[in-house]
Formats: sequence, C-alpha cells, structure tokens
Amino acid sequence: MIRLFSVFIPTSILGLVTTEVALVFACYTAAIAWQLADAFGIYMQFENGTIRVAIVTATIVLGLYLNDCYVRVRVSSRLIFVQQLCLVIGVAFLLQATLSYGDIELRMPRQSMLMGSALCLALMSPWRTIYNKLSLRLLGAEKILFLGTHPLQRTIAQHLKEHPEFAMLPLGFLVETEQTGKELTEGPVLGLVEDALEIAKRIKPDRIVVGLDSQFAAQGIPHIINLQQENLRVEEFNETFQVIFGRVPIAHMQPSQIVFRQSLVPSMLMLRVQTVYSWLISFVAMVILCPVMLATALAVRLTSPGPVLFRQTRTGKNNIPFVLYKFRSMYIDAEARTGAVWAQENDPRVTPLGRALRKYRLDELPQLFNVLRGEMAMVGPRPERPEFIQMLAKEIPFYMQRLAVKPGITGWAQVNYRYGNTIEDTVIKLEYDLYYIKNFSPQLDFYVMFHTVKTMLLTRGAY
Repeated sequence: MIRLFSVFIPTSILGLVTTEVALVFACYTAAIAWQLADAFGIYMQFENGTIRVAIVTATIVLGLYLNDCYVRVRVSSRLIFVQQLCLVIGVAFLLQATLSYGDIELRMPRQSMLMGSALCLALMSPWRTIYNKLSLRLLGAEKILFLGTHPLQRTIAQHLKEHPEFAMLPLGFLVETEQTGKELTEGPVLGLVEDALEIAKRIKPDRIVVGLDSQFAAQGIPHIINLQQENLRVEEFNETFQVIFGRVPIAHMQPSQIVFRQSLVPSMLMLRVQTVYSWLISFVAMVILCPVMLATALAVRLTSPGPVLFRQTRTGKNNIPFVLYKFRSMYIDAEARTGAVWAQENDPRVTPLGRALRKYRLDELPQLFNVLRGEMAMVGPRPERPEFIQMLAKEIPFYMQRLAVKPGITGWAQVNYRYGNTIEDTVIKLEYDLYYIKNFSPQLDFYVMFHTVKTMLLTRGAY
C-alpha cells in the first residue's frame, strides 16, 4: 500500500495504471513508427508526435478509470472489459475528430490512430490477465497475522481474501483461548496469543494486527511488548481498518480511542487554506457553468410551478445554521404533510425534471453561492438539516464531530458510499467523514473532487 493524497492506494493498482499507460503509449507510438518509417524520429521530436500520442493515451486511461477499470486488478469478464475498451477508444476517436476542427498539429494521423487502436484492443485484455497472475509475485504480498478474533479483524481478513489487489495475505489468527474461534471461516487458527512470539518467529509476518477481547487485553500486553521488542510491526485493528476501508470504525471502538488518539480537529491554518482555494474554485466554476445554470433555472421555471431556487436551513461548521441553495427538484409544499424526512429512491415528492437534475447533481450547482459566502467548502461532510442533527446526535456517538469542518458540495463519504436514508447508512457515512477530518488536507480535497467527476458521470448514489 502506498499513501498518496492522504489515501492508501494498493501498489498493484498503481502498477496496473503505470504499465497500461506505457502499453497504450507504446501501441500508438509503434503505429506511427510503422506508418512513417524513416521520418518517425523527426515527427516525434519536431511535429508534436509525443504530445499527440500522450493525448490519446490520457484519453484512454482516463476513460478506463471512469469505467471503474482500475478498482480491481482482476477482470471479472473479458467481454465486458473489451466492450468498455471499445467505448473508450470510440471517445478517443471523437476527441481526434474534434481536434481536427481546431489545432491540427495535435491530431494523430488517421492510419496510425486506427492501427494503434487495433493494437490496444488486441493487447490490453491479455495484459490484464498476465498482470493479474504476476503482480503479487512481482510486488510481493504483505503477510498479516491477526492477534485476537475481533469482528473487525475478521472483516479485514475476509475483505483481503476477496480483494487480492491489496497485496496483503492473511496468514491466520491467534486466539485468546483454545475454545475461541474454532470455526473461523476467514482464516486458519494458528495457535494461542500466549505463543505469539514463537509463532511470529516461525511464520515471519510483515504486520501483526491486534484486536484482543476486552477481558483478555491485559493478559495480552506482555506478549505484544515481546513482539515489539523483536522489531515486528504491531498495530491496532482500527488502524488497519482505516488503511483498507478509508473510514474510522466508530461502532467497535472505545471513546478514548477516538477522542485521544485521532486528530479530529483540523488546524486553523488548514481550514483557512481550504477557504481560499474553495472560494477560487467556486468562482471559476460559476463563470464556466453560468450557461448551464441559466438553462437549468429556465427548465425548472417552465416545467413546474414554484420558485426556481429551493432554500433550506442546514447546519454548518460549529453547529451554526445557514440557508442552503439548490435548484428546486420537488413539488412546492412537498413536506407539508410529511414533515422533515430523508430523500428516498423513487421519491414521490420529486418532479420529473427534478429526477434528472438529481441524477446528474445539477440541482446542487447553486451551492457554489454558499461556498462564495463562506458557509460551505468544495469538499466536506454533507450539510445536514438541524432536525436530523438533533436526532442523529442522540443516536450516534461522535456525530457532532463532523461539524468541526465546513460542509461540502462533495465529500469523502459522498464519493465512497451511496446516499443513506437509515441510521446504519448514517453511521457508515460518519465513519467516512471522521476519516476525512482526521486526514484533512488540500491533497485529499483535490483527490475527492477528481473522483466526484466519476461519481457524477456514472450517476451514483443520487435519489
């Protein structure tokens, strides 16, 4: 695992992206070399040949990313992958056609484009199969030993078994007593906690994840100290969980583990920096999207009676209320009978146009005004209604901690989880929000904004 943009990314995924960038670039470069022969060097150096190939390569790799082709190393279906690749290459051809109406110096030769695309179609799918088989051997899998049988340890082990791209191999579990975990489906029981040092020396784990039952925690401390004195990497299960899942597991943690060990209050300097770049991005976005916003406002006005903008009180940073703006997607007086309720799938309160606006997040564009006014940021927890804040704060521990930062138009929880309308969903989204606050940084914000584009294009999580 490599930490980039405050996010842990599997090394195998980075390796896949890197090798496929090289493969796509090589395919189109080889096509140009075949077509131009002796003039190849001159073309690449003096006629923007390298830039032309780079544009096509970036288009294809970005298209594969938007089709979720870099979520896993393993291809679930070669046919589906080839279909996705054909779609992406088709978009690359459309871009080339567009360039022909502009700067002709950046367009690939037609014959080279055809041949390079044929090479990509012929080589990309076999390469995926080869990489899937060789990546773990070449990169090496990190061996994980679990000390204890905490439910989240078992969740981690099962997830790692289902996702080999993490390149983390669960070796098994050391249990507190002989009666504990005799029938673990997530991995073999290798012995007792009291034999941890002897077993660790024998199987040589790269990481030991500790999650002892509370009644055995005190007895396990001497064994943990012995492991640390042997320079073995020992960590609590919640740290491993955050690395793999990108969220803070509040449901299985003691308050002291979050309050005293997590950095859940970002520095004032970082908050001010976020305000500056959020304002700049919001201003530029409003200038660029002005025609879209005007067209959306006109469509709302013409398709249903009522105001164009929907105004609603939401809770901001430090529990301070503010008025949030959105394009109206519901019928007027939609909550006159129901009161404040969560949105739901096939919500009867939503207009036909509103469904389309929500699907592509166009209803949220007026929130750029809230960013300009300093009430919101581009990235942050979802702004919630005061009625729900009061209810959820009673039901969910640490819920008010999400108000330590400004709410955002998009957020870490929004790009990683669906829209939630249950307490269970809200707990999981809070875990993502706490991870975001703990790792609060401009790098993470820009990472979230980049992923938001995919979330919007694939219309995920919208009701």
